[in-house]
Amino acid sequence: MNEIITLPYWQFVLLFIFAAVMLLDRVLMPTVRWYLRRRVNRVIDEVNNRLDIEIRPFQLTRKQALIDQLIFDDKVIAAIKEYAEEHNMPSEVAQAKALKYATEIAPTFNAYIYFRFGYWLAKKVGRLIYRVRVGFYDHDQLKKVKANSGIVFVMNHRSNMDYILVSFLTAEKTAMSYAVGEWARIWPLQSLIKSMGAFFVRRNSRNFLYRRVLERYVNLATRAGVCQAVFLEGGLSRDGKLCKPRLGFMDYMLRDYHPGIDKDIVFIPVGINYDRVMEDKSLTRDLNPDAKKRSTWFVVKTSFKFFYKTFTMARKARWLRFGYASVNFGKPLSAEEYCKDNDVDFSQLEATERFQSVEKLSSTIMSEISNVVPVLPVALMAEILLINQSLFKSELALKTEAVERIEQLKKVGAPIEITPGACEHVLTSAFEGLIGRGFVEEDDGLYRADPESIQLLEYYANSIIQWKN
Repeated sequence: MNEIITLPYWQFVLLFIFAAVMLLDRVLMPTVRWYLRRRVNRVIDEVNNRLDIEIRPFQLTRKQALIDQLIFDDKVIAAIKEYAEEHNMPSEVAQAKALKYATEIAPTFNAYIYFRFGYWLAKKVGRLIYRVRVGFYDHDQLKKVKANSGIVFVMNHRSNMDYILVSFLTAEKTAMSYAVGEWARIWPLQSLIKSMGAFFVRRNSRNFLYRRVLERYVNLATRAGVCQAVFLEGGLSRDGKLCKPRLGFMDYMLRDYHPGIDKDIVFIPVGINYDRVMEDKSLTRDLNPDAKKRSTWFVVKTSFKFFYKTFTMARKARWLRFGYASVNFGKPLSAEEYCKDNDVDFSQLEATERFQSVEKLSSTIMSEISNVVPVLPVALMAEILLINQSLFKSELALKTEAVERIEQLKKVGAPIEITPGACEHVLTSAFEGLIGRGFVEEDDGLYRADPESIQLLEYYANSIIQWKN
């Protein structure tokens, strides 16, 4: 005879939840993971067949394995011991701190997100706002770089758009790893950035243990041949000029580099410039010591209004407003050849002497970057307006001076791609853009630089100041 068993409602709910969790854990999740892993592996196979520089095994290593590799690195273990003794704490506490730093730094690269979503998003955003131009000043040399070399794109830092712009321009060549500041450590941006192979850096941290963990990660990634992108200036330029190189990352890459034994490290100079930098007013405002700090609410509100207005514009209006964004790739510099030509082995030098040698190499790279920073129309017109800032002149007279300046720049080998046939249209668009932003003052059909906008005009003109006579 069948017996009916009755259960209290709460017991039934618990059993149902338990069964659902077991079904999810034992059946659905493994199926989803298998499906996603299959898609990711398919993307990896596909992109490795077309990339000039394949995705390195180091980039595909599980995050936990990377963390363990960092934590049990000999130099990190020694740093943990030293840190514990210095701060009079148990070594387990110091190790927990190192674990926290390693977890924070280690990326979780996902090829599917990088090439299917990240590339698409970067391309759409970049081309939505700017007319994007790219140039190779030594394309033949780029093709000759050894396939197993560690490639480091070394760039000037004009805008936070640099990350987006260079990522999509190099996505057909390789998958890049960026060092990203703490500004991006917000949900969900943090997870997206890490899944694209980037790692977070506390740029002004003086914590010895943190710097050691970061150093070992950068060194391990470099030795594994991971393609990296480095902003040698360390931060955004406030006045438009190239800043002095920061040596930390270069030192991390080179301090254990053994020329002739380790894989070659090839530095590729990259020059970036914009007709309009979205953060220009914020950056130049930082030059004023009396400027009050903006509230978080003000920044959020202003940013939202800016992006809403920008993305609701027609493409033609956006391009007129923002103009060109241009990237030039310069001549590769091999660390192996540099060490041979200069008779230097960074791994054998004491700290002071090593930093001097790293500074010399960094200055050489910065000089190459300055030689390939694109000369753009707005920078040209800003320079002409500043030269004539005390005089009112006609638009024709100002553009005539700009054309003469273009010819001078071409003669000295400046990276300028404005053809004679396009000069009139390009310079008119740049001039109208400056007028639209209120940087130019008009009086009865004559023009001069607006006195209140001199600092911003200097910001743009300074991007090509290296070519000033």
